[in-house]
Amino acid sequence: MRYRQLGRSGISVSEIGYGAWGIGQNAWKGATEAESVRALHRAIDLGVNLIDTARGYGRSEHVIGRALRERAGGDGVFVATKAGPKIPAGPDSRGIDPMDAYPGSHLRESVETSLAALGLERVDLLQLHVWHDEWTGRGDWLETVEDLKREGKIGLFGISVNDHQPDNALALVRIGVLDTVQVIYNIFEQAPSDALLPACQEYGVGVIARVALDEGGLTGRIRPGVTFPEDDWRNWYFRDDRPARVARHVGAIVDDLGIAPDEIAETALRFALAGTAVSSVIVGMRDIRNVERNAAVGDQPPLTAKQLAVLAKHRWQRNFYT
Repeated sequence: MRYRQLGRSGISVSEIGYGAWGIGQNAWKGATEAESVRALHRAIDLGVNLIDTARGYGRSEHVIGRALRERAGGDGVFVATKAGPKIPAGPDSRGIDPMDAYPGSHLRESVETSLAALGLERVDLLQLHVWHDEWTGRGDWLETVEDLKREGKIGLFGISVNDHQPDNALALVRIGVLDTVQVIYNIFEQAPSDALLPACQEYGVGVIARVALDEGGLTGRIRPGVTFPEDDWRNWYFRDDRPARVARHVGAIVDDLGIAPDEIAETALRFALAGTAVSSVIVGMRDIRNVERNAAVGDQPPLTAKQLAVLAKHRWQRNFYT
């Protein structure tokens, strides 16, 4: 496992991080707590030291807390969580007052609840799960963040950038209050490289890349006729003709690079790690097999300039979350 600096924080994080939405047993179906705990242990044993979760990820924080307790507190593990807004305030809900979405009292309550679930006295990184740049300079959320830092309840502060809205964070990055941003970044969604990633490098903000495998689209397993467990949210994400569209795009990548179909996931992770702006790529890993496969990406050489030039042509602007 290789490690990178998390912005200007001085903290070193593993290139491959543990994305813990899938082990929350809410939107993603099929995970069991016992297997998830085993996967967490295996990931940490293989050098993964960044775990990313959220208040809204079902039982995810509780599962992580169990794994950390079994490791006597999880020394050396960097735990990031997210606070959701007090009222519905998703990516398309502009015009909401930040005092309604993130009043300081709500932010503090969310942190206290996360700490109890995780069994920790401090969370290493607190992120806002939804952000609109129009909130910059408004509300008391930032004052509360500074108070929580002084009290030792959080270490760093960041935001999770709204789905496919990388430019909707530039204002906050540029005023210097962020330690990290988390953003969708993959072979299809390359827009963060236009402005957000350069801005983060300029201002010393660490970048956590999420959805590097496009919720499974960049694994080669999404094809016409694909099925998922009942009530699994991927039935909605990959609805209608979307599996066929994804399969066509993935097939074109495989052909243009001249790689085997089963190499696409590894290639996608290596793409997200190309360059120096990204500190860590968080990947959903619900069992030991996935952990071992994804952690092994660190054994692979970086993609070549020629390969990156080929992949730059496969930018695909679309939003399956809508």
